[in-house]
Amino acid sequence: MDGDKKMKIIEKNPNESDAILLIEELSETLEKITGASGKNSFNSEDVCVPRSLFVIAYDEKEEPIGCGAIQPIDENVAELKRMFAKVKTKGVGTQILSYLEMQAKRLEYSAIWLETRLINENAVSFYKKRGYGKISNYGKYTDNPKAICFEKKLK
Repeated sequence: MDGDKKMKIIEKNPNESDAILLIEELSETLEKITGASGKNSFNSEDVCVPRSLFVIAYDEKEEPIGCGAIQPIDENVAELKRMFAKVKTKGVGTQILSYLEMQAKRLEYSAIWLETRLINENAVSFYKKRGYGKISNYGKYTDNPKAICFEKKLK
């Protein structure tokens, strides 16, 4: 799907069936990798507030293949949540992330922060390769030694 223009990224309500299925699949995947589903770190209502959004990527067959969200931390910082690509190595995650970064800029954020788990090496590598730098753990992750937090400044 590299460069496949048939993939569409659409802003959706996180309580719609496609979103629920993707979030559930992500939770199961995270449980296998980290031992925790991440469900406690995501409330769908948090991405239904001003300056937030939830997106779903669809393939050429209109099948949901990935999702992601941003929500406000404060006036200048958006938090990346529920990033997931069903198909790895096809550019789905990169395209979702690029879309969310573009929207964060449009919504006048100056940075995006995110948390993942150190044990989730694929995610850590994914974000580093896309210009995210390690920052001090923030918010509920401050005292969690299993967590790693990243930031990307938006230009």
